[in-house]
Amino acid sequence: MEEITWGDFEKVAIVAGTVVRAEPFPEARKPALKVWVDFGPYGERKTSAQIASLYTPEELIGRQVVGVVNFPEKQIGPFRSQFLLTGFPTDEGVVLTAVERPVPNGTRLA
Repeated sequence: MEEITWGDFEKVAIVAGTVVRAEPFPEARKPALKVWVDFGPYGERKTSAQIASLYTPEELIGRQVVGVVNFPEKQIGPFRSQFLLTGFPTDEGVVLTAVERPVPNGTRLA
């Protein structure tokens, strides 16, 4: 794996936010959900995430998640993704990155 500098790490805006809305994404090629997250000063952003095998839309509402908010937007079928929801791939599906204790929306990973 290639090493990066601290400056490289600082370029990636990895921030906490709260899920405010989630719904199925039946048009996606792989099972996915549409997720809207409040990132505080970064605003509300939406994404498509392949997390449907482990999570339902209902259980995501109110949960704090971790996202990368400074990637360019990406078109996924009929949906425009505005951030990357982070998680860890497993044989059962993607496990979301968790925040151990609540933090203000928009708090950057340090």
